[in-house]
Amino acid sequence: MSKSLQAIRGMNDILPEQTPLWRHFEGTVARLLDNYGYKQIRMPIVEFTELFKRSIGEVTDIVEKEMYTFDDRNGDSLTLRPEGTAACVRAVLEHGITGGGQVQKLWYVGPMFRHERPQKGRYRQFHQIGLEVFNLDGPDIDAELIVLTWRLWGELGIRDAVKLELNSLGTSESRGRYREALVAFLSMHLDKLDEDSQRRLKTNPLRVLDTKNADTQAILVDAPKMADYLDDESRLHFEGLKARLDAVGIPYVINPKLVRGLDYYSKTVFEWVTDKLGAQGTVCAGGRYDGLVEQMGGKPTPGVGFAMGIERLVLMLETLEQIPEEISRQVDVYLCAFGEAAELAGLALAERVRDQLPNLRLQVNAGAGSFKSQFKKADKSGALYALILGDDEMAQQVVGFKPLRGQGEQQSIAWDALAAHLATCIVQG
Repeated sequence: MSKSLQAIRGMNDILPEQTPLWRHFEGTVARLLDNYGYKQIRMPIVEFTELFKRSIGEVTDIVEKEMYTFDDRNGDSLTLRPEGTAACVRAVLEHGITGGGQVQKLWYVGPMFRHERPQKGRYRQFHQIGLEVFNLDGPDIDAELIVLTWRLWGELGIRDAVKLELNSLGTSESRGRYREALVAFLSMHLDKLDEDSQRRLKTNPLRVLDTKNADTQAILVDAPKMADYLDDESRLHFEGLKARLDAVGIPYVINPKLVRGLDYYSKTVFEWVTDKLGAQGTVCAGGRYDGLVEQMGGKPTPGVGFAMGIERLVLMLETLEQIPEEISRQVDVYLCAFGEAAELAGLALAERVRDQLPNLRLQVNAGAGSFKSQFKKADKSGALYALILGDDEMAQQVVGFKPLRGQGEQQSIAWDALAAHLATCIVQG
């Protein structure tokens, strides 16, 4: 096949057999967020490049190496969004929905784009669900974000496979003092740092803390600790967050090297990590960004949020075999009709049943076929039951009802009683 007729490397099709699990995951998250009072917002996938340079930071890896940026026909520099927070802040500022201290609890879902080396669970077009909360500055909302993800892991059946890591970055002032101390320490070991860490030391020194290089990590054992430079306000905030997580019974570990990769974070940062996906261990991450709205031209506005990677979490569900049975089975009932008159009657009967059972997954065989071929299709569909409609059934105004899974004899069910019978069988099944 011609290369031009293939998907771009790292930008993948999600095929029909995969989408049911995606819909299950996204639907579970949407219901949970509705219950917690979050409202959905939808932003465009393309923004002015300056938005991300201004918010993420020009010396971050994302802006320096990973953004998909191009000039449009007007000569404007545009970028496919690499993350959602900056776009969400732009939207709330443009529409004034956080003005006057209005609290906004928002969520979004959609594709993000970064030019990285594709690998399992990490792609150039990837999908995230993100939450952003504005105008709440206490540790209670930080705790709520973590608590609701803990509940989500429980509903998905993966709670035992994830671990919560916490840290506090303090205010910009206390972080600046820590940065000076860290740079002074690392400068004494400059010749022993890996090449990437030497570059980061000049541009974004806190990112040295999450290096994967073992030799650099050994040096960092004796490095200054962020906790020793925290201001009183940040320390009290962090203690308040831990107290709330303790009250709910959510286990966590303090990771003093957790810094996140974006410039705008302050105070709370957190990650949910797993050892079930190899190197791609983070499935959800975020924190507080109290200065970002002001940095982007708005009034001082507290903010906090997180994003979770859908590809990685779907992969976890598959790896841990946490796929509900109804996800694997896409059809509940399959109707086989033989002859033109039966096909017409079957179409009408199927619609009457759907009127009474709107959630029933009922598939009608499309196109003529022999008894054997239609039953082969019915079995391949994964349906629990087959409905049979031929000349004899038409004459008696009944439908043959045959279980396809497990034990059970074929029965004849009157057309008027079919919906009630199906409701009983599907619930019991």
